[in-house]
Amino acid sequence: MNSVTQRQSATSRPKALINDLFLRACKREDVERTPAWFMRQAGRYLPEYRQVREKVDFLTLCKTPDLAAEVTVQPVDILGVDAAIIFSDILVVPEAMGMELIVEEGKGGPRFPAPIRSREEIDKLVVPDPYSKLKFVLEAIKAARQNLNNKVPLIGFAGSPWTLAAYMVEGKGSKDFRFAKELAFSSPKDAHTLLDKLASAVAAYLNAQIEAGAQAIQIFDTWGGLLGQEEFEEFSLRYLKQVLSLLRTNGAPVITFCKDCGQSLEKIADTGADVVGLDWKTDIRKARDMVGSYVALQGNLDPVMLFATPERIEKAVRTILEKFGKGNGHVFNLGHGILPDTPVENVKVFINAVKKFSVQYHV
Repeated sequence: MNSVTQRQSATSRPKALINDLFLRACKREDVERTPAWFMRQAGRYLPEYRQVREKVDFLTLCKTPDLAAEVTVQPVDILGVDAAIIFSDILVVPEAMGMELIVEEGKGGPRFPAPIRSREEIDKLVVPDPYSKLKFVLEAIKAARQNLNNKVPLIGFAGSPWTLAAYMVEGKGSKDFRFAKELAFSSPKDAHTLLDKLASAVAAYLNAQIEAGAQAIQIFDTWGGLLGQEEFEEFSLRYLKQVLSLLRTNGAPVITFCKDCGQSLEKIADTGADVVGLDWKTDIRKARDMVGSYVALQGNLDPVMLFATPERIEKAVRTILEKFGKGNGHVFNLGHGILPDTPVENVKVFINAVKKFSVQYHV
């Protein structure tokens, strides 16, 4: 190889991450301490985020790559978290499939004014080309990678087929998702047609995110816990597996997070994911005993704990670290998304406590 070729080869290689603790923990490799990040870490609790939001509405922020990249990076610079997650929303996928999505501040969250209630409406949905219909997310990933400058890894994400279907059929968030469950229980063939279409859309979208530069991905099954164990396996778990079977990860670890699904922990771990996220109701010691030999675990502090005193937050962090015990394969996170009015100083207490106290478990 001549010197010119050597220089070209060297410049074409991706630069090494300055902090790769998160990726190593996801793969259960040796780490010096436990890495930490938050679900919904780019959001309203940060004054810097609110300043950006004063300029644009939520969906415009999601669809403006430079602004989405800016708020993606904010928690890394402000809090010192060990990973960034791209700023977006899981419901951009149903919108790209042909549904009208409305997000109005202070009016109950996002909603679909014309929810899916028939087979004909399911058949009208398209599996979108992510490179055109969701290009804004891919451009945001590229911009965020550039802004991060290899400080920490960038996580991409999507909603699970069941969780997306629940919103699409119900039309909005709900305590019981009666219409979504009614579709599954009364018209299972139609439900499976919808879920199969969503699995194809989610897999294509995540593959495009990885190609754009996402270094890990997380699949959120926020509403899997609405279902009984058998129904969870039929309508949620089956399609999580389908998504994972279609992924071209290129080495990017895959995280699954199923809220209120602790009763199905072993089956979730058997989907082929690298990491299983835990909500705060699941004992991390028991989870490690059950599945920690072949998947990493992520979690699992109660988000409301961040409203406690600094001393109580530190105690809660130490308790989870002690329960997980010595060794690798733990990514510290909350058991669900950070709440919008969480005090920033308490978030910093949490991050600093993980960094300070986790070292002893990796000596």
